[in-house]
Amino acid sequence: MYFVTTKLDGYVMFAMTPSERAAVGLTEKQEVHLLVRSTDGASWQSIARWNGSEFSHTNFMSAWHTAAEPADAADLLSVLPKALRERVGG
Repeated sequence: MYFVTTKLDGYVMFAMTPSERAAVGLTEKQEVHLLVRSTDGASWQSIARWNGSEFSHTNFMSAWHTAAEPADAADLLSVLPKALRERVGG
């Protein structure tokens, strides 16, 4: 799977999945957010947040390099280390 980098206010890096149903964003404070698009497609909602020093946005996106995009955006969290995944709710 690949990510398409674009822009979204509040993020220094923002990249969407191929389907544009989910995205990963990085804030100035180095917090990584996993976001899902609202049902009307007009906005994004964060479903998980973690400190980039625990698992960077680069590591997150790289972990999906050879995998297919899951149907459920929450399944993207499966690549997080177990302790982090349990803490953020994945």
